[in-house]
Amino acid sequence: MPSIVGDAYSARAAEYVDKLGSIAAMHSSDVALITSWAAHVDGPILDAGCGPGHWTAWLSDHGNDVRGIDQVPEFVKYARESYPGVSFTLGRFDTLPDASGTVGGILAWYSLIHHEPSAVRASLDEFARILRPGGALLMGFFIGPVIEPFDHTVATAYRWPSDALSGELRAAGFEVIETHTRTGQNPKPRPHGAIIAQRAQLDSGHPDRP
Repeated sequence: MPSIVGDAYSARAAEYVDKLGSIAAMHSSDVALITSWAAHVDGPILDAGCGPGHWTAWLSDHGNDVRGIDQVPEFVKYARESYPGVSFTLGRFDTLPDASGTVGGILAWYSLIHHEPSAVRASLDEFARILRPGGALLMGFFIGPVIEPFDHTVATAYRWPSDALSGELRAAGFEVIETHTRTGQNPKPRPHGAIIAQRAQLDSGHPDRP
């Protein structure tokens, strides 16, 4: 996520936390999907772009070994204060400190929506690097008929067709397992998408990865 986007979230962190910083504010379908996905993850989970930490804490409360990372200091501070028993790190997920093949699952819930289309692969490559073979990835995103920018409340975001984003995942060494869609109603109708993918067991396209 470019730093200009991080700065934009910093400026509106309190507003974001107030409106969206709790599981109660999340759609019930999203809660069910993320909870079910995490229950089948083998190994530690990284909540990449964790925001104020509500999803990280939710997964921790449900027995997952999970930690969050976000580049917005205000979010990380809030998360640490609100969920003292959960691990949160300030940093970017485009370059992660984790050793290759050490993470069981990655939750990237609307974490890549502000990345320009040409920059998405760098993050997906990094996710693939740290995931174990067979490791799980769950992505949330805004869905649309073509890849296009739109005026998000905080900063410019992008819509993706599921097929196009699935293609980026496959190029990064993932197998796409499931796709999901729903339409949100507030503050205005907006199609949402989710993709569950798995780090390929044999990654012939990236021989340097375990």
